[in-house]
Amino acid sequence: MSVMSTCEDPSGNAPADNHDSGERTFTVRVEPLGRTFDAPDSLTILEAAAFANLHLPRMCRNGTCRTCLCRLESGSVRYTIEWPGVSAEEKAQGYILPCVAVAQSDVVLDAPDAADIAPVAPPKRRF
Repeated sequence: MSVMSTCEDPSGNAPADNHDSGERTFTVRVEPLGRTFDAPDSLTILEAAAFANLHLPRMCRNGTCRTCLCRLESGSVRYTIEWPGVSAEEKAQGYILPCVAVAQSDVVLDAPDAADIAPVAPPKRRF
């Protein structure tokens, strides 16, 4: 069962559609780093960040350890689990767990420990 966050997107941004797969894709901006990446609604924000060579702090990836806890500045998410490890007070303050959160609109996160990851070069082919 999916759970929507209480933070709604005041801008009313419409999602981009990926016509090939039927999934919607949203833009996630991570502050204060200023990096943006695409987050399809088939991936958690944490997974989409990794594909974009962006490191968000993480450990368990199942919503219990709270290592990835960050603030949702704008936008909305749904959770992949019934009750993520965020207190009602933290939810009211806009905190989310990106390891189990899926973007439902364009999103801005306050994640001070985010960092760029150097892309890995493909292996050289030897003939």
